[in-house]
Amino acid sequence: MSERGTGSGGLLTGVVWALLLLGACLSAREAAGPALPPAGDPWTASSPRRVDIPDLGVRAPVTARGLDPDGAIEPPPYALADSVGWYAAGTAPGAAGVALLVGHVDTETRPAVFYRLSTLHPGRTVRVVRADGGVAEFTVDDVRVQPRDHFDAHRAFGPHRPGRAELRLITCGGTFDRARRAYTANVVVSAYLTGGTR
Repeated sequence: MSERGTGSGGLLTGVVWALLLLGACLSAREAAGPALPPAGDPWTASSPRRVDIPDLGVRAPVTARGLDPDGAIEPPPYALADSVGWYAAGTAPGAAGVALLVGHVDTETRPAVFYRLSTLHPGRTVRVVRADGGVAEFTVDDVRVQPRDHFDAHRAFGPHRPGRAELRLITCGGTFDRARRAYTANVVVSAYLTGGTR
């Protein structure tokens, strides 16, 4: 009887451990994030006209922008804080390379177009309506807050995988430094082309 009891206990212990390991594996898989779709082939270049981020309720017009005197991408003026700026000297969204889109997080009186950008998660969708009538669909694969004092431009703006059509959405983040009248970090959302309609 004692041997049978020990065997049952051993079997029960083994089942419990198996369930615990299964739970740990599932938790690790959830922590790693959702399975992301494969990348689509890059499209020909066409200027962006609108950015849609369904999870954030964003439907924003896009304006072409250049660089400011410090060499940073110039966002739209505060009078157009609900617009997104596209670095027009760079890659067009959907074409091979990294397309750069910038927007304000807020103004002195209200939230702006990218106010909730840091709340996006991998697996979420960003759509770019283009001048050629196509709608390029991107899947978010990374969201980072990068301190401005140690900003790594290559990591923020460089390709994650060469040959893909990638997108970066950039806004201010961290805390607001009232003395410098600037935020202490940038939010950088990375996404890559996974589909759309042409």
